[in-house]
Amino acid sequence: MRNGLVVALLTVWLVPGLAAQQVVDRIVAQVGDTVITQSEMNELGRYQQLIDGKEQPAADRLRELVEQWIVEREAQLSGYAAPGQQDVEKAYQALEKRVGTAEAFQKRLKELGLSEREVRRLVERQLLLARYLDYKFRPEVQVEEQQIEDYYRKTLVPELKRSGERVPTLESVADQVREVLTERGINRRAAQWLDEMRGRWKVEMVGGGPKQ
Repeated sequence: MRNGLVVALLTVWLVPGLAAQQVVDRIVAQVGDTVITQSEMNELGRYQQLIDGKEQPAADRLRELVEQWIVEREAQLSGYAAPGQQDVEKAYQALEKRVGTAEAFQKRLKELGLSEREVRRLVERQLLLARYLDYKFRPEVQVEEQQIEDYYRKTLVPELKRSGERVPTLESVADQVREVLTERGINRRAAQWLDEMRGRWKVEMVGGGPKQ
């Protein structure tokens, strides 16, 4: 991302001495003092194909990029440390294993036009997003014993019975249920906070906004 730009197109000289310029990127939105480009939208879409097999609509990708920017800005202001390289590498290797062998992973990156460096950078952003929101909102979430019991009886047990799986005792899964409910609480608070922050940092569309 680049700061302080309000123009709709970015251009570069392809060969020294050429009289013509060629457009290589396009600004689609501005949030705060930062712009979001079409190439960032496209890159995120390719990464989503790597993760989930498909990319989200352009509006959802723009929303995610804005949320990443908000979290990065807030994390910097609060002094929250970015993920270390060891954590990034661990997450990168886990992603590689999800795809299959190292060879299959490299083949998929080539098909999508992604480099290892780009994927590591995107992995780092996602780690920061998840960890900062957990750090910020986990202390606010309190899960009562009754909530755990209700989830066990009304949600977990019926789901296990429908799938024909063994039903564990409440005591044996209480900690897991607590974590599920805690994460739901974090997600709700994070979504509300991000909505408020998007209102504070007005997002302005440029040049017609993002393209698919």
